[in-house]
Amino acid sequence: MKKFFLISVLTGLALFVQGQPDKTKKDSVRFSATMDSVTVNAWQSSNFLKPLPGVNGTYLFSGKKTEMVTVAEAPADISNKTGRQVFAKIPGVFVYDMDGSGNQVNIATRGLDPHRGWEFNIRKDGILTNSDMYGYPASHYSMPLESIERIEIVRGTGSLQYGAQFGGMLNYVTKSGDTTRPFSFQSINTLGSFDQLSTYNAIGGKAGKLKYYAYYYRKSRDGYRDFDHSNAEAQSVMLQYQFSPRVNIRAEWSRATYVYRMPGQLNDSMYKANPRQATRTRNYFNPDIHIPSFTLNWKVSPTATMQWVMSAVLGKRNSVLFDKPANVADTINTSLQTFNNRQVDIDGFNSYTTELRWLQYYTLFGKPATLAAGIQYMHNNLHRLQLGKGTTGTDFDLSLAVPGWGRDLHFKTNNIALYAEQKIQLSKTFSMNAGVRVESGRTDMSGVITYYPSNEIPLQIKHQFPLFGVNLLNHFDNNSEIYAGWSTAYRPMIFKDLIPASVFEKVDPNIKDAKGFNAEAGYRGSWKFLRWDISAFLLRYNNRFGTIAETDNNGNFYTYRTNTGNSLSKGIECFVSGDWLIRERFRISVFTSTAIMHARYTSGSLKSGNSNVALDGNHVEAAPDFISRNGFSIRYRKAGFSVLYSYTAKSFADPLNTVTPPAATGAVGIVPGYGLLDLNANFRFSHNLDLRLNAGNLTNKIYFTKRPLFYPGPGIWPSDGRNFTATIILHI
Repeated sequence: MKKFFLISVLTGLALFVQGQPDKTKKDSVRFSATMDSVTVNAWQSSNFLKPLPGVNGTYLFSGKKTEMVTVAEAPADISNKTGRQVFAKIPGVFVYDMDGSGNQVNIATRGLDPHRGWEFNIRKDGILTNSDMYGYPASHYSMPLESIERIEIVRGTGSLQYGAQFGGMLNYVTKSGDTTRPFSFQSINTLGSFDQLSTYNAIGGKAGKLKYYAYYYRKSRDGYRDFDHSNAEAQSVMLQYQFSPRVNIRAEWSRATYVYRMPGQLNDSMYKANPRQATRTRNYFNPDIHIPSFTLNWKVSPTATMQWVMSAVLGKRNSVLFDKPANVADTINTSLQTFNNRQVDIDGFNSYTTELRWLQYYTLFGKPATLAAGIQYMHNNLHRLQLGKGTTGTDFDLSLAVPGWGRDLHFKTNNIALYAEQKIQLSKTFSMNAGVRVESGRTDMSGVITYYPSNEIPLQIKHQFPLFGVNLLNHFDNNSEIYAGWSTAYRPMIFKDLIPASVFEKVDPNIKDAKGFNAEAGYRGSWKFLRWDISAFLLRYNNRFGTIAETDNNGNFYTYRTNTGNSLSKGIECFVSGDWLIRERFRISVFTSTAIMHARYTSGSLKSGNSNVALDGNHVEAAPDFISRNGFSIRYRKAGFSVLYSYTAKSFADPLNTVTPPAATGAVGIVPGYGLLDLNANFRFSHNLDLRLNAGNLTNKIYFTKRPLFYPGPGIWPSDGRNFTATIILHI
């Protein structure tokens, strides 16, 4: 890895020496808009956050709360995907540090579950990346942020056009290379704390009617905790051919994989004694995901655009674990004189999506109108192999010591969705959107669970939902606007909700998909040196999933997995920034990104011991009442410096709002609030060479963000202490 890193740096430096820097470029943060053969360079303030346009491609975003983060210019540690820095200016983003190696982005908003972002419809260049929307909607695909130009976020009221997720859409837009010439090269190389080495190398350009972009990425990092280690790798190739000014096709293949040696969960006494200690040295996690796609873009007429997308999520999610509570040590078995056997789990993803989208401009009753409509078809086949008896070894080994699996299940889904949303301009400044989405599908679960009666395993679930939404927008002459919207949403039952964990657990045959709505209203705009977006929201989440305690006709106790209750999240999200050009080439910026939230259960009950406890009035788990990120930056000539302070209030780990954690596991209890200080500096030597420095958690705060109840293990997973990175960026 180190040899590969040095070769990449030397190659980039050699190309840099051969290239001649453009002396006409201003020493400032640049924004580049590329139009085949012309590159426009202009001043850009450090406010790298702004809303999406009302119409973006074949999407209609007018009247919705949207945000766009320019990752390439953000003062953030992108090599480790430090979420609080990347999403610093998105108010209300809760960041879950599932591991300290920067393998995944785990975020949520408005009181939702942050596990691998599975409450979002996650896309890359508009291509769906969630592993299986109906089996396991987490996004195991983990592209390097070095490859990303910007991140587009649409909150839940936009759910009609892309999917029914409560969280909204998260779209990563990749870089495209320099299309003003046939060849360009970029190399991003990072050295950091805990023996971190990462290298990202990309080529791109345009030759005639063909555009291309490709990258290769590798990373190695030991991690903050003992025995914590990650090796990551990613590749991507994109080809786009322009048949005519109105028609182009785009073919792309991307892959991301990593092997993460997990240091294991801690209980509270372990965490207080030494948060860097490990309880596991033989636990590994390994997703290996491929995403091929094909896109046809056709400008049918000056008023109509069509897009047809075919894509897939293919690959595996592998793990080999000594899966025991934190207080059970993974040591040599004295009777066997070896370690105990580990558990092997393998998920095979085969998710296929095709989507046809249409955008039409027209007039309705003499008023300008816009229609976004489409049809989406999904076919998913998730093959879940679990509870395999693995080896007694210490390395990453998925082989079985004894053939066979405790669970061998298929989760097959076919789903079709029709949607249409229309905007009509009622006056010069006021417009209204109204839309509908109809989902219809079926999921069939089949297979074997060795400890469960075979006649209770086959299960068929129908998904039939009409979803509705409306948005309003009024634009004022002073470059500001008021927006408001309401939209229904739902979340289907997934594997985790339907598979009994033991013979003592049953699944409600009448269990229902979760459903509810998002509502929001806000005021955003800019005036001289100010930019703002202040909004209020409501999120109703009905039919949440959980377990309750029951007894059968013979008085035998069992747990019953079913819908346990409803919740309501409400709050205010506020982003305000100021940007001043003090004198030529000297700029100062400040911002606050703050959310106040009240996320509570309104009804329901949950199992506690051998009885059921009412949830009314309890805090929603992993939903802090207050999240605030505040920062300032200065830039003078070629140098920039920024400071970020992030504060997250306390939260509860479970719906029962357990205060005192169990001594053995630490799986439930309060997650204390924490405040973190980050510094970022950058220096542009020339148009071809940049240096970036980042100091994360400068005060070395000891903290954790969540107590997971399931993967990666119930208990405390400490987040990174003080860490540093240095990045060299070469543009050729």
